[in-house]
Amino acid sequence: MYKFYQIITWPFLHIIYPAKFIGKKNLPKGKAVLVCNHFSNHDPVILATHIWKKQHFVAKKELFKKFIPRAFLKSIGTISIDRQGTDLKAIRACLKHLNKGRYVTIFPEGTRNKVDENLQEIKSGAVLIALKAKAPIVPMWIEKRPKPFRKTVVRIGEPISLEKYECVKLSQELIEEVGAKMVDSMLKLKNDTK
Repeated sequence: MYKFYQIITWPFLHIIYPAKFIGKKNLPKGKAVLVCNHFSNHDPVILATHIWKKQHFVAKKELFKKFIPRAFLKSIGTISIDRQGTDLKAIRACLKHLNKGRYVTIFPEGTRNKVDENLQEIKSGAVLIALKAKAPIVPMWIEKRPKPFRKTVVRIGEPISLEKYECVKLSQELIEEVGAKMVDSMLKLKNDTK
C-alpha cells in the first residue's frame, strides 16, 4: 500500500507542497536510520513522496487510537511508539525492518516544533535503535515550516557510520556520544546556506 499511496499522491503533493531535496546521494542503498527535525504533520508526507525507497516512520501511539487512522498507518508500515517510556515492541519492530535492509525514519525531537525553527531537545531512541541494528544514521533538515505552494528545502547529510562502535558495549555514555554527533550533523545542515 505504501508504494500505491506514494504514486497516487505524488502529483498532487508536488503541486501543493513542492520540495527541493539536497544531498540525495547521501542516502545509503541498504539499511539506515533517517533522522529529521519536525515542524508539521506534512513532514513525513514530504519525505515519503520525495525519497522513493520505502520508509517505516515512527509515530506516537496516540495517532493509532481511532480505527481509520490506525488502519491507514498500519497499511503503510508506520511503527507505533509510546513516548512515555522505553517501548520495547516499537524497538523490536524498528530492528526487524532495519535487519531487512530498510529505512526507519524518526523525528528525534519526539514531537512537532510549534515554537521556532531551532532543534528541540532530542530523545535517545533513534541512536539506541541505530546502535543495536548497526545501521548508519542519516541526518536531515527541513529548512522552514512547510506551507502550501512554497518550496520546502530538505537537506540530507552524510551518513554517520557506527562501524567503530560495533565492538563497544552499549551504554548511556555511548548513546550520548553518538547522540551528540547526530545533533551536530543536523545543526550543520541547518546552518548550511549553500
